[in-house]
Amino acid sequence: MTILRKYSLCGLSTVLLLAVTGVWAQHDVATGENTILPADHAAIQYFDRPSTDAVARLSEQIANGTVRLEFDKKFGYLPSMLKHLDVNVDSQMLVFSKTSFQAAKISPREPRSIFFNDTVTVGYVQGSDVLEFAALDPKQGYVFYTFENLQSPKPAADRRDVCLQCHHGPATSGVPGIMIASVYPDSSGMPYARLGMPVTDQRTRFQDRWGGWYVTGTHGGQQHRGNAMARDRQHPDLLESRDTQNITDLSKRFDTSTYLSPYSDLIALMTLEHQTRMTNLLTRAGWDARIESPGVDADIESVVTCMLFADEARLMDTVAGVSTFTKTFPERGPRDRQGRSLRDFDLQKRLFRYPLSYMIYSDAFDNLPDTVRERIYQRLYDVLSGKEKSEKFAKLSAEDRANILAIVSDTKLGLPAYWR
Repeated sequence: MTILRKYSLCGLSTVLLLAVTGVWAQHDVATGENTILPADHAAIQYFDRPSTDAVARLSEQIANGTVRLEFDKKFGYLPSMLKHLDVNVDSQMLVFSKTSFQAAKISPREPRSIFFNDTVTVGYVQGSDVLEFAALDPKQGYVFYTFENLQSPKPAADRRDVCLQCHHGPATSGVPGIMIASVYPDSSGMPYARLGMPVTDQRTRFQDRWGGWYVTGTHGGQQHRGNAMARDRQHPDLLESRDTQNITDLSKRFDTSTYLSPYSDLIALMTLEHQTRMTNLLTRAGWDARIESPGVDADIESVVTCMLFADEARLMDTVAGVSTFTKTFPERGPRDRQGRSLRDFDLQKRLFRYPLSYMIYSDAFDNLPDTVRERIYQRLYDVLSGKEKSEKFAKLSAEDRANILAIVSDTKLGLPAYWR
């Protein structure tokens, strides 16, 4: 007996529906990346094909009794679910803007927790009877669930395809995905929708990121929008920025003891910004290929550009997190014979020391149609070997290219022969 059930209705807030009506600010309108691909296409069948994501697999194990969750009196099933899904607590980020279907329960005094690894994002809202999950199916993109957070002999996960109202559109590269948005929140956490909700990723300038989020970490003289609210309704674009930068302690803003971690880690935020865009682009390339769309050529170029961080906004000062995320994320490896990993951070001028996305190891990459994956390999090799000399990749030094080639050759299975 399966414990997965599909919901057809959801009390989505008006705020979230703005994502569908075009309020999300986007970068790449000219590339066609924002065209919404049809989830019910015969080559896709997003709603009908069984998902193989981590939440679906764990749900089956709970149903057949091979996994038994522990219920915590304070957090419900959250700690146990994180453990079984291999999601670290130190990845926690906190968003206080009312940009969730549980908006009524979210505020600066009770922010929403988000945890993640390479394939699962978990949401926890204070006082809610459900946990939220976005889990990556290697071919279909993200699949959305809620999970009962009340003690039960057999707690159930519910598939929430209705979430696609906001998570399948221009903000997610036209496929089912997730995104980080930067808003102008008032003192209650309500965003001023008329100012837009720009999606942020590695391309976004530091000063435009994290409106509506708590941010713990240090970043020198760089300024961001995090930890700040608009106090004057006549000027909602003027965020109160006093005591909002280089914050390492949130306890004066809300009761941090009611959360698994007291932090909303800066480096975790930056990492997830890269991962969300990278994953959405991989999903889109796979969908376009299966649909036989002419857009696949542009998709491949977008994937390669993102994978090599060619469009990454430069850091103007050193950044550092507060939680242990900066240590535990690189420990996930893999590492080459010299001990190097694509997960190693730089944090001086850019996010990663070796600028090729760790998502090259993902099931989403490996499950791309063969022709697409091979073309991406060829483009990456052309750039890294020096054959490709375009200005777009000029930020990659000869040392960067040689290091990345060596790391990938040592650690990635299934490489074309010409990589060796």
